[in-house]
Amino acid sequence: MSKNLVIVESPAKARTIEKYLGKDFKVLASYGHVRDLVPKEGAVSPDQDFAMRYEVIERNKKHVDAIDKALKKADALYLAPDPDREGEAIAWHLLELLKERGSLDGKQVHRVVFHEITKGAIKNAIENPRSMSGELVNAQQARRALDYLVGFNLSPLLWKKIQRGLSAGRVQSPALRMIVEREREIEAFEPQEYWSIEAEAAKDAQAFQAKLTRYRGEKVEQFSFTNGDQAHEAEAHLKQSANGELRVAKVEKKQRRRNPAPPFTTSTLQQEASRKLGFGAQRTMRLAQSLYEGIDLGEGAVGLITYMRTDSVALATEAVNEIRSVIDERYGSNNVPDAPRSYRTKSKNAQEAHEAIRPTSAARHPDALKGRLDHDQLRLYELIWKRTVACQMVPALFNTVGVDLACGEGNQFRATGSQLVEPGFIAVYQEGRDDAKGDDDADKVLPPLEEGEMVALKQLITDQHFTEPPPRFTEASLVKALEEYGIGRPSTYASIISTLQNREYVEMDRKRFQPTDVGRVVNDFLTKHFTRYVDYDFTARLEDELDAVSRGEKDWVPLMREFWTPFRERVEDKEKTVTREEAVQARELGTDPKSGRPVTVRFGRFGPFVQIGTKDDEEKPKFAGLRPGQKMDEIELDEALALFNLPRDLGETPDGEPVQANIGPYGPYVKFGRKFASLGEDDDVYTIELPRALEIIEEKKKADANRIIQDFPDEGIRVLNGRFGPYMTDGNKNVSVPKDRDPKDLTLPEIREMIANAPERKGRFGRRKKAGKKSAAKKASKKAAKKKTGKKKAAKKKAAKKKKKAGKKKSAAS
Repeated sequence: MSKNLVIVESPAKARTIEKYLGKDFKVLASYGHVRDLVPKEGAVSPDQDFAMRYEVIERNKKHVDAIDKALKKADALYLAPDPDREGEAIAWHLLELLKERGSLDGKQVHRVVFHEITKGAIKNAIENPRSMSGELVNAQQARRALDYLVGFNLSPLLWKKIQRGLSAGRVQSPALRMIVEREREIEAFEPQEYWSIEAEAAKDAQAFQAKLTRYRGEKVEQFSFTNGDQAHEAEAHLKQSANGELRVAKVEKKQRRRNPAPPFTTSTLQQEASRKLGFGAQRTMRLAQSLYEGIDLGEGAVGLITYMRTDSVALATEAVNEIRSVIDERYGSNNVPDAPRSYRTKSKNAQEAHEAIRPTSAARHPDALKGRLDHDQLRLYELIWKRTVACQMVPALFNTVGVDLACGEGNQFRATGSQLVEPGFIAVYQEGRDDAKGDDDADKVLPPLEEGEMVALKQLITDQHFTEPPPRFTEASLVKALEEYGIGRPSTYASIISTLQNREYVEMDRKRFQPTDVGRVVNDFLTKHFTRYVDYDFTARLEDELDAVSRGEKDWVPLMREFWTPFRERVEDKEKTVTREEAVQARELGTDPKSGRPVTVRFGRFGPFVQIGTKDDEEKPKFAGLRPGQKMDEIELDEALALFNLPRDLGETPDGEPVQANIGPYGPYVKFGRKFASLGEDDDVYTIELPRALEIIEEKKKADANRIIQDFPDEGIRVLNGRFGPYMTDGNKNVSVPKDRDPKDLTLPEIREMIANAPERKGRFGRRKKAGKKSAAKKASKKAAKKKTGKKKAAKKKAAKKKKKAGKKKSAAS
């Protein structure tokens, strides 16, 4: 019997920790959360100080039972889920369940926290337990209750007003707003023309380039030259002024230092993994979890990195000392700074006990793990190792040179050069950037130049440019923006992104987020009618207040009440006052030239569509769904009217059969005579022409020919190749060809006889009919039983009434 029972979240972690703690400890996994709110309305009661109704998560019930059973044989319980708000909540929920079952009587209960799964960290945590943090539990409960109340009130409203299956969330909705607003910025953007002028100069056969910075005594800005005429006039003037040479007017030489980036937090790890490795936030967190929980390196599982949900950039003193030793050994003592580097955590709520994400041992080089980790695990570990080691190295040192070149009176060019002198940390790691236009630190060496000397002007380069719209968000830049606005927290970014994708509010276009039509409609509805709740500042302030609850600075119930009361009033008001037509925000495209009726594009229960006419017209409106790739905000009148041009007559087959293109329940097709052939993925029903349609028809005929073994059209009988082998059919019955017979050799009389002798068809329709009869019989039986029960109840009621009346008479007589 183990004296001590330790509970962690995952089985992988449990196996590793049990190995470290020895025979006196039994380690079991809770497999994540053990309880959650009941999944129906009323799980949170605002009228009862937001009391919450929980139930055991069905899939984890067996794990709770196993923990309960093991605890009965143990003296002490150590709750060791992750060292964050979610982990604290898991520990608390498990404790509450065990209390309800009476399993804690006489047992010692400890909460233990560790930030890395190493032998030393685990033993130290067990030796230094703490009590449960009510503040962290309250903060997690408040977040869960808020998310539940928003979801259970806003989502049904979206179902009624827009489309079933939609959802709105306290944090996901502002994130969606961010993506939609960026898209609208891009759509509204009008490119502006501007021209640049550069000089290509040379000294001693070494060429270099310089930008025009002053022209006729005025500073040159981006829009100094807005058309070709202005630029070429300036070019002619400069050529004349230079007369083939430029004078070195000024030389500035400086040394520039560049310091390394701090170690990884959850957010910066997600950003860099996206930029450098192409990993999504969810994939990054899944891989980091596996590295944290432990990988078998030959002598059992070992945790390779510290806890991966953190917003701290602090490093433990022991870790820093080890990193400095590794730098000294691998890169030389000249790359070790005189004093360890320290980084300050920006987040007010980052707990000092938390560390940045780092290797549990910097001495464990990525090369030593090849063959032990899979490809993606190794790449992520290498990224973390390099960033951690680089953060404790000396800065990179650059020699920079700036040269002003005079070109006649009042004209000047500027050339800059940069040369890496000492790489320092850059030898190990450089931080990635979003939408970088080039590397500023790339070597651009100028020839040695002295003030007053002349250099040759080889040519002037005059280029046309156009301003560009802001870029769409990548996963990395979206996470960065969410963090800058204070929306969500590190552990939530991956789930925010996956929710937006799963609900089909956004789609990825070349690894960048683009809102879908439904995403725009949902965002516009929320932004217009629930402005406060998708406001960036409001969302960030609410996050800060929830963090204050976790620090014990605020009570969660008044905070909940302050949010709930106006929110519920707003939901009730919008339910009554906003029509579905207003919610889906139809856009008028113009007038149908044939009928004179208005043409609109709108969002329906089954997606975006174009409508000709209105419900108030005498004639019913016409409808047509948008084609793949068409957007509600972009479609024009002519494109919309083209959607009503189906079916399209394409011509005839060589046999004189009419050919049409149309869309049916199973997608686009061409019809020839009374037969159909599906269009290919690259075919467009609105543009396909007869030659391509005939190719598709020919392919269909060949496929059918391969399928038909024998055909008796006068009898309506065929022998065909099917999914499960050859079979015979008369259109009503399908009969398999006997295995000992060649289907080609069967005669018509044999086929007729086999079909006639086969049992009646028992396909899905037969089963459905049978099931329907059973169901009808069952209903009739229930109805009869109900009627019988009703009669019994009525008789009973009548008898009771009679008895009561008799009693009253008896009482009156006495």
